[in-house]
Amino acid sequence: MPVGDPVIPDYGVASECVVNNGFFCADWFAAQWSTVFWPPLLSHIVITVIAVVIGFAIAFTAALIAYRRQWLVKPIGVVATFLYTLPPLALFQLLVPFTGLTLVTVEIALVCFTLVIIFQAVLTGLASTSASVIQAAVGMGLSPGQILRRVELPFAFPAIINGLRIATVLTVSIATIAAFVVDDGLGSPILKAISSPFNTQFIGAGALAVLLAFVLDGLLVLLGRALTPWTRVRMS
Repeated sequence: MPVGDPVIPDYGVASECVVNNGFFCADWFAAQWSTVFWPPLLSHIVITVIAVVIGFAIAFTAALIAYRRQWLVKPIGVVATFLYTLPPLALFQLLVPFTGLTLVTVEIALVCFTLVIIFQAVLTGLASTSASVIQAAVGMGLSPGQILRRVELPFAFPAIINGLRIATVLTVSIATIAAFVVDDGLGSPILKAISSPFNTQFIGAGALAVLLAFVLDGLLVLLGRALTPWTRVRMS
């Protein structure tokens, strides 16, 4: 084989498209789905969900505390923004001496990137409740906790969902870089395809990452509509 030709993985009898390293060989993609693409896709979903759930729990709690104690908004925001501005690979490198080349390293980094987005989204949502509505709730005898649960959080849902959408899509994209740390997620077949380079594996894994971002974003849109049925009534 001449130097510079693509190194195509040996997965048995190859079609003409595979032999010629076509732009995208659907037959090879379908034949290797269960071994080459599905396991990384599943692990990518798990990595993303864990990071977003933990990031949401931390950022949501911090936002609630900061909302009641406004002096905390700036220091928490500064720390979260600093973590967000760190390049992903640099953050991975900083964490490796402490947590090693493990999924823990990946998850810590991904959580850090979600914090500022969700934190700001929750604060923005809570602040969107008008003073007159809160005064009316106080006049009805509701406690601060009841006002938060029954008035402020429902008004904040649209902003919170939007923040979750941005954080989730960002996590899906950054998680592909995690292949430099662990052989997991869709970044793994992408990285291996780059070193080959075999078009179908690279394009297939990349397309799955994009599709996953769209699907998760769509699911969050549906969740937002389910949590805020009054917005549909108002629009109609």
